Amino acid sequence: MARYFLGCMHEQYHPRELLEQAVAGEQARFDGVACSDHFQPWWEPGHSGQAWIWLGAAAQATERVPIGPAVTVALKRYHPALIAQGFATLEAMYPGRVFVGLGSGESLNESPLGLDWPLPRDQLAALDEACGLIRRLWDGERVDHDGKFFKTKGAYLHTRPEKPPPLYISAFHPGAAKVAGRYGDGLWTFPDPEQAPKLIETYRKAAAEAGRRPGTIVLETGFSWAPHDDEALEAARVWKGAAPDDFYTDDWFDPKTMYERGEEEISDEEFKQRSIISSDPDEHVERIEQFQQVVDGGDVVVKLSNQSGPNALEAIRIYGEQVIPKLRS
Repeated sequence: MARYFLGCMHEQYHPRELLEQAVAGEQARFDGVACSDHFQPWWEPGHSGQAWIWLGAAAQATERVPIGPAVTVALKRYHPALIAQGFATLEAMYPGRVFVGLGSGESLNESPLGLDWPLPRDQLAALDEACGLIRRLWDGERVDHDGKFFKTKGAYLHTRPEKPPPLYISAFHPGAAKVAGRYGDGLWTFPDPEQAPKLIETYRKAAAEAGRRPGTIVLETGFSWAPHDDEALEAARVWKGAAPDDFYTDDWFDPKTMYERGEEEISDEEFKQRSIISSDPDEHVERIEQFQQVVDGGDVVVKLSNQSGPNALEAIRIYGEQVIPKLRS
């Protein structure tokens, strides 16, 4: 049976509002809580709360749900040694309740800090190097490393949990899926029926070649619920700023320009195909079930990013009462 994680989106909501959503999500019987991790939103005006600080507060405010970033990135913002330390600490404090989503990043988050945005092949190489460092530190090694992207001198984690948290690697292309197979406890991707099965196959093959058992498949999608369909669409409309594929590989980092490009490039109908935007809870159930069909067996998590705007808390209640129970039945 699939598990369902609530996505708490820092771009759209103030961190205090997101904390209310996390508590409401646990009460609605979501199986986990994930939060976005961005330095900027994908549009103007928006929010950009710091994810790691918020995750500590969310873990304390809830009692049972796993929590983690969706996804964090090892480039200029976060050195992989700090990622290893940060989530080892969180897991030590809340054992069995932490996961780490890790990806190759976007210029949106790195360029404002002065990084010259790398080519896609270097983004992938940096992800590969970072994963190796994180694994070595979680394994208790004292690490001297002089790599292309990162350096350490005798780096060592003096506080480690009994067991490291699951590491889910974000992949939308075969190269990242292979990295996920070598290092990850799972693959994080979109439920695109054309692309996802191929990526999952690549991931599982790479895991087998590395002598590792394939793990969890995390499928990410957005949802917006409101009393009327047009309200649901308008609440989620800002997320067109995150829709164009080239925003994830090319040097785009101005939120205003990105939203304008997304609104111009992505029609309302195409946008509604990418996300779940409806006033009808049964349509949400049907679309989620369709998304799950891209995975042929194994452990599945569906991460549902709440994009319901002013109806966010009511949408969580609707999911708890009318969506998640039907999915589980």
